Amino acid sequence: MDILNALVAFANFVLLPGMTYGCQLALGALGATLVYGILRFSNFAHGDTMAFGTMATILATWGLQAAGVSIAPLPTPLIALPFGFAATVLMVLATDRLVYRPYRNRKVASITLVMTSLGVMFVMGGLVRIFIGVDDRQFADGARFVFTAAQFRTWTGLGETVALRTAQVITIVATAVAVGWLHWFLTRTRTGKSMRAFSDNENLALLSGINPERVVMIVWVLSAMLATLAGVLYGLDKSFRPITYFQLLLPVFAAAVVGGLGNPLGAVPGGFVIAFSEVLFTYSFKKVASYLLPQGWQPEGLLQFLATDYKIAVSFAVLVLVLLFRPTGIFRGKTA
Repeated sequence: MDILNALVAFANFVLLPGMTYGCQLALGALGATLVYGILRFSNFAHGDTMAFGTMATILATWGLQAAGVSIAPLPTPLIALPFGFAATVLMVLATDRLVYRPYRNRKVASITLVMTSLGVMFVMGGLVRIFIGVDDRQFADGARFVFTAAQFRTWTGLGETVALRTAQVITIVATAVAVGWLHWFLTRTRTGKSMRAFSDNENLALLSGINPERVVMIVWVLSAMLATLAGVLYGLDKSFRPITYFQLLLPVFAAAVVGGLGNPLGAVPGGFVIAFSEVLFTYSFKKVASYLLPQGWQPEGLLQFLATDYKIAVSFAVLVLVLLFRPTGIFRGKTA
């Protein structure tokens, strides 16, 4: 019984949060790695793109709620997502045409595009704060739980409980669908194969008749949609606050680098590596240990490596270690 209680506590505080957060980072990393794979620069505005897409979805959600539209017990933001997708796609395409394309046509170095993306980041972040403010926004509605802790205790009779939230299930299912669709798109469709050919050898792809501007446009569209989906799922699971999405930039890029920057295949495992690293290093194992250790061996401390305030430091440490010992990542991404 103690072992079961330990497993339930671990599932409730480590496994489920880690899986959910890993899915959110994986989607964000997919968008970032697609841009890097085609355009050869790290888009530092990606975190604020997630914030912009989430903001647009929240505004659409409020409009639908005011009109009495809902899909209860599921959250209304799910039917507001297409509005978020459309607004974010228009935003990034306009940014590419006005900002990135002139530099791209002049064949500037990648570092110039990176520094340009910093400027875009500040502008986009400022727009988000102007339109929706800086406070926390709880925008999830509908049924909050698939099953509650009280229901789990009634079913099992265990002392420890686990509650499965609707947002966690939606995140896992949506990520599986998005990743599966993207894999099919990149490997089975003519457009996806053109994108892969352009990423592998730009000059040869141009000689084959591939339109580079069309490839770039599709990359921005996919990146914007993935960023919006990741941001909305993160907001449903936790809450929306613009500064939080700015802080997500490091874990997202750490996930992309760990998996292999520029390689979409690596973004998913990279996201889970970063997510579980953060959760495991900042979780207090005292409760789990108290079930597994013999009487009299109960720990007095929290059995916690780092306080939760240092989650971002864990992402940074993992990123540094990967760059030092395997800079191409798990699946050997692009290094230039």
